Amino acid sequence: MTTILLADDHHVVRLGLRALLDAEPDFTVIGEATDGLEASRLVESLRPEVLIVDLMMPGINGLEVTRQISQRVPATRVIILSMHSSEAYVLEALRNGAAAYVLKDSRADELVHAVREVIGGRRYLSPPLSERAIESYMRQPNESALDPYETLTNREREVLHLVAQGCNAAEIATQLSISARTAETHRSNLMRKLNLHTQAELIRYALRRGIIPMED
Repeated sequence: MTTILLADDHHVVRLGLRALLDAEPDFTVIGEATDGLEASRLVESLRPEVLIVDLMMPGINGLEVTRQISQRVPATRVIILSMHSSEAYVLEALRNGAAAYVLKDSRADELVHAVREVIGGRRYLSPPLSERAIESYMRQPNESALDPYETLTNREREVLHLVAQGCNAAEIATQLSISARTAETHRSNLMRKLNLHTQAELIRYALRRGIIPMED
């Protein structure tokens, strides 16, 4: 039996995904998360074989969830579910350790197929992303200049995502179970590492980085 955790902030979407997956006799959904922070915690406690996570979620986005899970629970295969077909998102997902990237406008059976592919140890990307994205990924140089984002700790990344979503120190403290002063310290440290000086610069950085989505 393949165990699956769902992570999406829309209740109706989770209901639909659960119904689709539970209809497969060898799949079982063992948990649901409504934001990225909860998804990361549940994967660590439940250890599902597959995590299906929305790209853009409150807390931390699906890309950061994928990076954390790849480090902490590498046995869990991550499938990113997204409405964004931008190759930049797909490449970032692959770099962060995603095993599959499925577009939300795909056929229902495509997600089931993606689960079976990743359980079999293979990578799956929704057409027409597959060939061009994997080719681009394979062409990436093995060594490049250190990305300042890579110098951030996991906690600093979490604070960055929450600040970009408009959370203040008290709200960040509540979500991460830390003090407001500690939240402010993390914010100061990440701003220094990223060479950012104002909230506006932080928001622009988050948009460029895909931490928060650009308006269509």
